[in-house]
Amino acid sequence: MAVKQTAIALAAGLIFGAGLAVSGMADPQRVQAFLDLFGAWDPTLAFVMGGAMIPMAIAWVVQRRMAAPVAASRFDLPGTNRIDPRLAIGALVFGAGWGIGGLCPGPAIADLAIAPAPAAMFIAAMLAGMAVHRFAIR
Repeated sequence: MAVKQTAIALAAGLIFGAGLAVSGMADPQRVQAFLDLFGAWDPTLAFVMGGAMIPMAIAWVVQRRMAAPVAASRFDLPGTNRIDPRLAIGALVFGAGWGIGGLCPGPAIADLAIAPAPAAMFIAAMLAGMAVHRFAIR
């Protein structure tokens, strides 16, 4: 990876991590409270997700007007937007894991600085799941 790509990836990761920390989304309790519809429901995650759509919508508009990315020769976009069983099953498994643990990959990595032991356990399980998936699709 070129220095420019590494610098952009580092800056994007730092901004994302700061956003997670500032919004409180690195706290698994907050995520679990959002999913607890019949208990002490906390709607703040919905506002964070809604707010995230604004910069993403701007990025989509800007990307369509660009011939190539700033730090790569071409955009690496999905070749399809079809919802198939494989995508649906993966989304269900991801959502179940997110609901049980209160973490997804981004917040888990950010949590390494806040609560290293539980975050490390989650990341180890996530990497094991990725390895199982890689082995299973061969």
